[in-house]
Amino acid sequence: MGGVEDEEPATKRMKLSFGELRGLSNGTSLIEPVAGGSSRDLMARPLPSAGDEEVVGSKGIIKRVEFVRIIAKALYSLGYKKSGAHLEEESGISLHSSGVNLFMQQILDGNWNESVITLHKIGVLDERIVKSASFLILEQKFFELLDGEKLLDALMTLRTEIAPLRINGRRVHELSSCLVAPSFFDSLGQDNVRLKSRTKLLEELQELLPPTIMIPERRLEHLVEQALVLQRDACFFHNSLDEEMSLYADHQCGSDQIPSRTLQILQAHSDEVWFLQFSHNGKYLASSSNDRSTIIWEVDVNGGLSLKHKLCGHQKPVSSVSWSPDDRQLLTCGVEEAVRRWEVASGECLHVYEKPGLGLVSCGWFPDGKWIFSGVSDRSICMWGLDGKELECWKGQRTLKISDLEITSDGKQVISICRETAILLLDREAKIERWIEEDQTITSFSLSKDNKFLLVNLLNQEIHLWNIQGVIKLVAKYKGHKRTRFIIRSCFGGTEQAFIASGSEDSQVYIWHRGTGELIDTLPGHSGAVNCVSWNPVNPHMLASASDDRTIRIWGLNDRNVKHKGAHSNGIHNCNGKT
Repeated sequence: MGGVEDEEPATKRMKLSFGELRGLSNGTSLIEPVAGGSSRDLMARPLPSAGDEEVVGSKGIIKRVEFVRIIAKALYSLGYKKSGAHLEEESGISLHSSGVNLFMQQILDGNWNESVITLHKIGVLDERIVKSASFLILEQKFFELLDGEKLLDALMTLRTEIAPLRINGRRVHELSSCLVAPSFFDSLGQDNVRLKSRTKLLEELQELLPPTIMIPERRLEHLVEQALVLQRDACFFHNSLDEEMSLYADHQCGSDQIPSRTLQILQAHSDEVWFLQFSHNGKYLASSSNDRSTIIWEVDVNGGLSLKHKLCGHQKPVSSVSWSPDDRQLLTCGVEEAVRRWEVASGECLHVYEKPGLGLVSCGWFPDGKWIFSGVSDRSICMWGLDGKELECWKGQRTLKISDLEITSDGKQVISICRETAILLLDREAKIERWIEEDQTITSFSLSKDNKFLLVNLLNQEIHLWNIQGVIKLVAKYKGHKRTRFIIRSCFGGTEQAFIASGSEDSQVYIWHRGTGELIDTLPGHSGAVNCVSWNPVNPHMLASASDDRTIRIWGLNDRNVKHKGAHSNGIHNCNGKT
């Protein structure tokens, strides 16, 4: 309704009445005839002047005219044409001025030259916008002439109307190609007149022209969504899997959305647990220990964990693990020893990566899963094929003997601790090096899922959040946890990684709100230093912590019903509360 179907030839387009404009799919509206006056009388009513505007709302910041116009626009967009027209009549506030109404009708009627003249009269002050809008209108004219096989008229429009605008030269060249090569006309896809109706042209003009002249489509919906998002972002404890939000009341979550209750204690390691990490799909948890083993735990549909494989083979304690992008394989790294690659399904060791005379100190996967990389004890970083062939090596002071190593999801940037107080961000392709410089010794770091932020743990018991996209900038600090002797690891977590969790030497897990930096909760239960934490990337209500007390704790919500209690032969102990 209100437009002509794209496949209809330009010569057969029918003229639309003002009443028919009510049915435009984009909600654009002119005034329908109502009792007591003609549509022309209503169309001619001028918009209230800025000086007459009054405000509504308790804060006195909403202009009544703007408010009414946006509501009317929303009513038309939702298909409530009569309600929109009655609102305009009763309020005395027209959705559009008479000039804009005329302009819109001329576009739908295909009166191109007249519409360009009207465009200059409806109050657009920016000449660049006027030229851009004129270009869109005349381009539509060109395509319709071309579609109607009026090649000479199309050529004249291009030469005497479009080209003199002196904008978008590349597009002008494309239009010229349409004249000399009709097949090029068909290759333009969505820009072809057969795929773009005059209604679609109006929508594009609506996006281009100032909102005071033509209100953007779905403006009210955008404002309401924006308000909901702001409420959600401001919610201190928002960590819900349910994204449904109501307009009837302000959004607010309670602290019960934060995993703070011990649901399970995993006890299969025989020595200190140094590292743990959930798989990308959240179905597995891998833990490594001073006992020289790595354990793969499987998460069942109810959120319970069970031992799947115990991986043995390292001659030294296992300092870190890394999941392959598809979670089918796992890398484990011994302390200055070797990196081993394991198959998750079978628990079989597929390959051992070593360098004669040197030890490997960290490990990770390239995003495509075809290569791995590792820090080396001589401070270099090496890239390997899965078959063990060394493909590339970045020599020099690229890493430390004890160092985290990450690569961004696009595979372009390798990140490592290159000096005690500096982190290297190495662009592999551009060969550009950038650094994060700290005043204190860096002990570990973690990369956010979106590759925009780096969480850096320091010797002085602070955790710093750095924005590494574009200009490197420190954006937040988190304090409260204890670290005096050991490497303590932190992580991002929760819905949209809105929280920061960290281990601590006082046997507790610390959780901060990422945006405000405020400490939300401390979780007691371990009897030794908490070395590492990992938040399930799929389930924001599941957090794991690894400790010197040789256990791993699985934290969940306080209101979760735990069906089983007691110790089990697979090294799992189920709890029914904080301990």
